[in-house]
Amino acid sequence: MSTGAAATLRYERESVEFARTFAFLDAVYAIALTLLVINIDPPEASAWTSVSALLSSGLGWQLLGFAISFAVIAVFWRVNHRIVSGFSAISPATITVNLVAIAFIVLIPFSTQGISDIALTDEPLTVAVYALNISLAVLAQATVSIVARRDGLLRDPLPRRADAVNLIDTLTTPVIFLASIPVAYLLGADWGRYTWLLLLVVGPISGAWAKRRVALITASAAGHPADRDVAT
Repeated sequence: MSTGAAATLRYERESVEFARTFAFLDAVYAIALTLLVINIDPPEASAWTSVSALLSSGLGWQLLGFAISFAVIAVFWRVNHRIVSGFSAISPATITVNLVAIAFIVLIPFSTQGISDIALTDEPLTVAVYALNISLAVLAQATVSIVARRDGLLRDPLPRRADAVNLIDTLTTPVIFLASIPVAYLLGADWGRYTWLLLLVVGPISGAWAKRRVALITASAAGHPADRDVAT
């Protein structure tokens, strides 16, 4: 196959290749969620004498790590589902960048081990590894949309300015996670983890801002079709 033909190769949404690709991706997300349970060590029999003994055995910390990462991977899967729902087809480049994205997803159970082990609660490296893992996963998943737009695979592409707004909203997550790394080394691992709580405030604010801006940009583009700058 020539280079030009490879560049234009696409598998339509109704094709078997499209279905197989995203069935595979969904399976990987499901496996990543399942692997999180490996980080939960069965407590000693003596720990089952009371709830307090059970939690103080380290199980409570492990369950917290499990819950955090389960929610994180579930959000990644939902975002991937939303992105894919807007595809009219897939290309080899889109498949490749999705594989890169899920590579970071399947690493989350590994990085979760550090933040869920009670013996490692004071180690800033555990915060750094987890934060870097999540940040790279977010950036890789954001690249999926960028590549899909470049390859003309979006059924209803937004104006480019709207895409830029959505990208800024997406980047708030890796910015906060990456910021937690120096915080963990300077102030301690606990403060690094506390930094992640900023997402509970910044996330909704950034999301609401992006939603308003995208609506305004889309409405403006609809009123001035000649100014609508979308990929072809």
